[in-house]
Amino acid sequence: MKCIKSIKKNANDIRKILLKNNHISRDYKLMTDEKYVYIPLIDEYDENLIDSIKTQYSFEVTNHNFTQSQHRARNFIDYLDNKIDPEKINDIVKSFDIIGDIVVVEIPDDLEDEKYNIAEAVLKFTKRRSVYAKKSKIQGIMRTRQFEYLAGEENLETIHKENGIRFKLDISTVYFSPRLATERERIVSQVEDGEIIIDFFAGIGSFPINIAHKKNATIYSVDINPEAYKYTKENIKLNKLKGEVIPINSDINKVIDTLPKADRILMNLPGTSKDFLDVAVNHLKKGGILNYYEFAADYETPINRVKKIAHPREIEVINKRKVKSQSPGIWHMAVDIKIN
Repeated sequence: MKCIKSIKKNANDIRKILLKNNHISRDYKLMTDEKYVYIPLIDEYDENLIDSIKTQYSFEVTNHNFTQSQHRARNFIDYLDNKIDPEKINDIVKSFDIIGDIVVVEIPDDLEDEKYNIAEAVLKFTKRRSVYAKKSKIQGIMRTRQFEYLAGEENLETIHKENGIRFKLDISTVYFSPRLATERERIVSQVEDGEIIIDFFAGIGSFPINIAHKKNATIYSVDINPEAYKYTKENIKLNKLKGEVIPINSDINKVIDTLPKADRILMNLPGTSKDFLDVAVNHLKKGGILNYYEFAADYETPINRVKKIAHPREIEVINKRKVKSQSPGIWHMAVDIKIN
């Protein structure tokens, strides 16, 4: 089966990243020989995740014969035996988000009467503190959603650990996605020491603090949500930073003229980033980098949008990627573009 073949020096660090992203097959045991560690991968592993790990560590994706591990619960469904009608099992949304010690699940309408059984199974499987269900989509300029308490301790505030960083947040009052951890690492790898950066929609400071944790850069962390601003200030104190994060609670349109010209601007608000493109392009230095995100079906849509706004300045596409699926045929697209 497919696996990662790594020298022993790097194997534990790679294993931690794979484990955090649920990419290690639990059906088989890790194996070693004199030089290498072989880490079994899940069948449908994310090639983008593997590529991002390769930017940090050298390894090979190959095939290997593994010893099957003793039986244990492979997912929370195993805890629902004899508790839910077997015909309903296939309707359960088997993926969930873990934010700190809170698990966030989705309960389909036709399984509403089984939500507490599902939540208890998730609690047992993940061994986290609390389970909540999504009760709304992300709403309004504050980017918040409603949750329903289902199991464990009723407490919406938590501390999420990512890339050696701690983020304190209340999941109901601010926006945060643990699924963007790899994307945050990717942006950090692009930044050079000394950069001046503006994050237009910074939330709790997840991109700025990731950057400042490793790079000696100055990042203006702007968000309109006062709760996000509050937690950004707390998160700056929680972490040891090489660079400087300057939190600002405002609409970016109201403060952009008070900020210095930027070497890099982050625009991770894929639903409405396009409405702020002219502001961003005009505030970039010559040769500045735009890390731009948009919901789109193809790469040409966001690239052409930036090209049109930037005209007559020339643009250079440095990188483009699909961050995650948004809906059938639509992706959370990322394009990194130099504006000359």
